Amino acid sequence: MADGMDLVKLRQLVGSVVAGLTVNPHRALAEACTRLGLPKPPDEGSKRERVDHSFTALSDAELPKVAQQILDNALAPAETRNAIQDELWADQSTPEIPKRTRREIARELDLTDLAYDYERFMTLLGRLWVLDDTSPFSMLAGAETDLRDDIERHVFRFPGDWTTEYLFEQLGAFDARDTRFARFLEGLVSAEYLPDEPAQRHIVNTVNPHLRHVGAELRETGVDEGYPVFSLVSSLAARNRQPKNLIFASLAKPDIRFASAVDNDIEIVGNADKVLVYDRPIGADGIRWRDLQAWWKDTQKIADYKEAKRSLYHRLLRSLPRDSPPQRNLFDLYHEIHGDAVPELPALLPEIWLHWDHKTVQERGRDALLRFRMDFLLLLPHRQRVVIEVDGSQHYTGSDGRPDGAAYSANMCGDRELKLSGYEVFRFGATELQDRERARTMLQHFFKDLFRRYS
Repeated sequence: MADGMDLVKLRQLVGSVVAGLTVNPHRALAEACTRLGLPKPPDEGSKRERVDHSFTALSDAELPKVAQQILDNALAPAETRNAIQDELWADQSTPEIPKRTRREIARELDLTDLAYDYERFMTLLGRLWVLDDTSPFSMLAGAETDLRDDIERHVFRFPGDWTTEYLFEQLGAFDARDTRFARFLEGLVSAEYLPDEPAQRHIVNTVNPHLRHVGAELRETGVDEGYPVFSLVSSLAARNRQPKNLIFASLAKPDIRFASAVDNDIEIVGNADKVLVYDRPIGADGIRWRDLQAWWKDTQKIADYKEAKRSLYHRLLRSLPRDSPPQRNLFDLYHEIHGDAVPELPALLPEIWLHWDHKTVQERGRDALLRFRMDFLLLLPHRQRVVIEVDGSQHYTGSDGRPDGAAYSANMCGDRELKLSGYEVFRFGATELQDRERARTMLQHFFKDLFRRYS
């Protein structure tokens, strides 16, 4: 599993690349720094002093963005780029894949199935491995070639020279971090590299029996241009289907009927203006705030992005119970804590309808609408679903305000049902969220750990 990003090491790696900006003339130095995402350097001093001043002023929060710019523009040797990638990926949670499992996978895979297209294969390898250093094989042979040349010769020009296991050895795949190896496997079965669905599935079916022994698998998590997308995930995670009817931010109980019972299509015929219905396809990344905002902007016919953001936020906030300040604090602090990062984060969807019954409590009985709504839902990548509940005293007391075992038991029963249905449930006591500043500190740690766990 990931250990977390080492900002000190990342700063050293990025600094070694930034130092190279001194090759620019004085007049172009400010533009070069700004293009990379660095603060503008001072006008005075030597080129070294100006670059050092700019890099020292770079905050830890902005450091990963500069590192990504270096990767996107290939501004460093492959070995440095790989080291930067390892640090940027360190916050991502990836199932552990032992060396033995990696070797078993390599021995099972036929190299001719992998290396069917030279350009695509070398592009994939170049993104993840160091190909421009002289390989041990070449040195022993007395040839001044690098690994890229060796692969061209022994994999493509003379197929059969190398086995898949030997190629993995030369790449460093057996010693690489779990995240890099996971991305390698995902790349081998991606449509970008392998635009052939039967071939994709053949490799997945070859690899998965070995991965499942260590609690992982390549799972189909979406579609890209008509081809399946596979992600390496824990095989213990629930196999959730894509959500179909996402009804949220409800101000009143909607009146729902089947538009097509055969297709499970519904329509809201009463109180339609009191709920929101997200009706767009949900991809492998789940629903991020930018997805929700784009949907809101289009459906409400709002021309300005800032106005769409503002009005959506207030519409969601309006759906939260006025008698639950802790619930409103959680929603408000989620956006306040993450600030400019919110568009790329999962949307915190409030007041989600889980169960619906067309009859009332009086008609159906007191349990008819029990646990019918979730306080908050996050739809994360790889079809992972996280429910966040804020528990007031009614969750563990009776109508007389005294502790009630039956109320507590009903709450726990609801949690079990949700978890067995593929949801992960996290509960907060209302008192944890009463004091805003204390809640801010607690939620900062919670969401950081949550997103790291679920990548």
